[in-house]
Amino acid sequence: MTLPLHPLSLMNQVYRNIMPVVHDELTYWKKRAQDIPNEELREQALASIANKTFHCEGGSIMALTALGQKDAAIKFIVAYQTISDYLDNLCDRSTSLDAQDFAALHESMEDALTVDAPLQSYYRYREDRDDGGYLGELVQACQSVLREMPNYEKIKPYLLELCRYYCDLQIHKHVCIDEREERLKNWYEKNRQSLPDMKWYEFSACSGSTLGVFCLVSYALRSDFEACHAEMIRGGYFPYIQGLHILLDYFIDQDEDRKGGDLNFCFYYANDEELCNRLIHFLQQADQFTSELPDQKFHKLINRGLLGVYLSDRKVNEQREVRLLAKKVMKQGGVVSHFFYWNGRVYRWVQERFFPWKKAF
Repeated sequence: MTLPLHPLSLMNQVYRNIMPVVHDELTYWKKRAQDIPNEELREQALASIANKTFHCEGGSIMALTALGQKDAAIKFIVAYQTISDYLDNLCDRSTSLDAQDFAALHESMEDALTVDAPLQSYYRYREDRDDGGYLGELVQACQSVLREMPNYEKIKPYLLELCRYYCDLQIHKHVCIDEREERLKNWYEKNRQSLPDMKWYEFSACSGSTLGVFCLVSYALRSDFEACHAEMIRGGYFPYIQGLHILLDYFIDQDEDRKGGDLNFCFYYANDEELCNRLIHFLQQADQFTSELPDQKFHKLINRGLLGVYLSDRKVNEQREVRLLAKKVMKQGGVVSHFFYWNGRVYRWVQERFFPWKKAF
C-alpha cells in the first residue's frame, strides 16, 4: 500500500480501504454503548456515535500514513475519537459545570495514551457512574495498539503534550459562562511564551484537534519511523494545521452556536474581514509547516481537504455571511480544495438520499 499524493487516489483509498474499517469499528462500539446500564451514560454514548461519525471518518484518513498498519491505526483512532466525542457530550450536557468532574473524565484520554496506566474512577464526581466498563474498554483499546508499537517511547512525550492541551481546553470551556473566558485567557497566558503570534481564542482552537495525535500514532506504526519524525509531526500539526481544523469547525457552526448560546471562537474576531484574513493566515502557515513534514504532498492534501470538506457542509449555504466568506477562503485553496468541496457535497447527497439509515451510527 502506498501513500496517495493526488486527490483522486486519496479519495479512492479512503472509500475503499478506510471507511469500511471505520464503520466496522463503530458498529462494535455502538453495540457496547447499547449495553451501558446507566440510562444517561448510555444515551450520551449512543448520541456521540450517532451524531459525530464524521469525526471518526475524517480522523481515520490519517491512518493512511501507517501504510500496511492502517487497520491498527484505525482501531486506535476510532477508539480515541469516540472517547473524545463521548466526553464532549457528557460535559456539554452536564448539570454540574464542575471543572473537577471534567478533569476526572478527561483523565481517561491521558490514560489511553499511557500503556501502563491503570483504569481510574473517571465518573467519581458525578452521580451517573455505571457504564458497564464502556469507557475503560475504550481506553484499553487505545493502549493495546500503543503497547504493540515499537516506536511508542519516541512519540509518547508529544502525545501527552497534545493531550494535555486538549484536556485543559475541554475543562476550561465547559465551566459556567461567567468563568470560562477568564479561565481560557489565563491558560493562554501560561502558554504564550511557547506560541507564535496568536490570540487566546486561536490557541484554544489549536488545542481542540486530535489530528496531531492521530498522525503521530499512524507514523509510529511504520517500520521506517525515525525519532526525528516525532518532533517534525508535532511541529507540523500544532499549532497551525490543528488550528485550521478547529477554526473551520467553529466557522460553519456560527449560527447554530449563536442560537444555542454556545462558545464559538469565531465570535471573538473584530469583524468578518479579520476572521477571513486569519483563516487564510492559518492555511498559509499550515502549508509552510507542511513543507517540513515527511510525505509533505500528502499533508498538503489534508490541508486542502479540510477546506473542501468543511466548507461544503450544508450549514455554510444556510448562513449568508458565512457563505460569502467561505468563497474567499476557498479561492486560497485552489483547484484541489474545490475537488474536495464537490466530493464532500456529492458524498453527503448520496448518504442522505440512498443511505439515510447510516445516520443511525
